[in-house]
Amino acid sequence: MKSLANQFSTHFEWILNVINVGVHIVNKDGDTVFYNEMMAHIDGLNREQVLGKNIFQLYPSLTDESSTLYLALEKGIETNESIQTYVNLKGEKITSINSTYSLYEEGKVIGAVEIAKDITKVMSMYDQIVDLRSQLAETHKKSKFFAGTATYHFSDLIGDSPAFQEAISLAKKAARTHSPVMIYGPTGTGKELIAQSIHNVSARRNQPFIAQNCAAVPKELMEGLLFGTTKGAFTGAVDRMGIFEQANDGTLFLDELNSLDLGLQAKLLRVLQEGEIRRVGGSKDQKINVKIIAAMNISPDEALEREIIRSDLFFRLNVVTIQMPSLLERKADIPEIANHFIHKFNRSFVSDVQGISRKAMQRLLQYPWPGNIRELGHAIELAFNVMDAGEKTIDEHHLPAYLFPSGKYSASNTQNHHPPLINEIDLPVVLEEIERDMIINMFEKCNGNISKTAEALNIKRQGLQYKLNKYGIEKVFTGRTKK
Repeated sequence: MKSLANQFSTHFEWILNVINVGVHIVNKDGDTVFYNEMMAHIDGLNREQVLGKNIFQLYPSLTDESSTLYLALEKGIETNESIQTYVNLKGEKITSINSTYSLYEEGKVIGAVEIAKDITKVMSMYDQIVDLRSQLAETHKKSKFFAGTATYHFSDLIGDSPAFQEAISLAKKAARTHSPVMIYGPTGTGKELIAQSIHNVSARRNQPFIAQNCAAVPKELMEGLLFGTTKGAFTGAVDRMGIFEQANDGTLFLDELNSLDLGLQAKLLRVLQEGEIRRVGGSKDQKINVKIIAAMNISPDEALEREIIRSDLFFRLNVVTIQMPSLLERKADIPEIANHFIHKFNRSFVSDVQGISRKAMQRLLQYPWPGNIRELGHAIELAFNVMDAGEKTIDEHHLPAYLFPSGKYSASNTQNHHPPLINEIDLPVVLEEIERDMIINMFEKCNGNISKTAEALNIKRQGLQYKLNKYGIEKVFTGRTKK
């Protein structure tokens, strides 16, 4: 067995040097016997500087109590994914997530190994964001005239489709109480806009609104971000407010809640039940008064089935549930939403685009929009980027190629035979004209067969018959057999 290990030892060393985590191995005296390239990159040192050196020579800022390698050697204390901040030989501040294990032979500790992931840049950004939020929170407390921090209002939300209006109606009712709210729907449907709108009509509208994406922060940092930290909670930790404290008396929006670590979900549940938080490393509980709005980009049923959200937390949050419809479910709103983006990009591009051609609008209506409103906005923005100076109408050839089944538009589609949709439009009339054109096209493809046309349009035969009579479409096909 030893000969086999010796045979592969060079391969093991090669593997440890190419993996994307730092590996540092010390002997029983704390002297370095292995130090891979990634660990050298994390520490900003050369391997030659480190091999043979003692851990306290390499990391003078660490002590017997703060060095995880020393604790593993002397006390057999192992750590799993703990945050460690230290200063290297160059005087640079390094933050990593470390897992440290004792190495045994015949029951005796012969060394220790540390596996590290560099989060120095992430920690720097985290510190800046938390400090900025803390400053805003302090400013709010000191100023009697400091307005709320949410931007959007219900008046900014566009759409008349029944499913969307039902969501708006429920959101307005939810704003009247302090109960938690759960919003779910696909990415790009405007969940944060709804959350901000709820805040801005609630009794908390002049208090802080803080939004945090639970998927954007490593789980090791998330607890400190939520609840705050006390000095000494981990190496490098300082006394700092978490976002619950910063949002006190206001609203906290937790997006992508299903990405939150299950252990943190349990602590979040306690906060909801007790109305108290405790900073990481702290010993005192603090009362907080925060309205929680949570959001998920999958359905609650799927999240529960996949066990990525605790059922007790979900049922505690699920007092008011708002389902945001996809853009595919509210296609009638596309012309108005597209017109909104034209207004927006006219200002940012200093342009004077008047509207969208009918062919281009039909293309927008036919596309399924998996990225929802966000994707529609990107499509209109792209059109602004490719339009020639002086053009005032978005046509098919200005739209992204992926909107076309073949991946490109046809030459005939670039000809606009209809007047553009201008910014001041009669939306019901425009929608009726588009609907009539789509029914005529499908009626032609189905050779005037009403049943097949109704099936192709995914509407009932009686409904299609009404629309045929309404638009006088059957007259176009006199002489053909209809069934």
